[in-house]
Amino acid sequence: MRQERTVQASVFDLFATHEIGHELKAMSRWLDEHRDLLGLVVRDLGRRGVKATGRQGLPAEAVLRCALLKQYRQLSYQELAFHLEDSASFRAFARLPWS
Repeated sequence: MRQERTVQASVFDLFATHEIGHELKAMSRWLDEHRDLLGLVVRDLGRRGVKATGRQGLPAEAVLRCALLKQYRQLSYQELAFHLEDSASFRAFARLPWS
């Protein structure tokens, strides 16, 4: 079963002092204040009649945040993958599991 959100944020979630870092931090704060959006994402990601076996997918919160990053920065999936690997601010915003 897919997790709804990342339960514990990392102490290493730091945003750059650059303008984009400030924007990401503000967006993250807004998302934290509107957790009801996660329920909609969970519902969209859920599949009825599918057994909960195999590997778990990303938490719904990470899926939402990655989708927002992709659209916000107008990135391709390959570019998104690069920025998530390369940028501490992007990783902090996406709240991707470290594993």
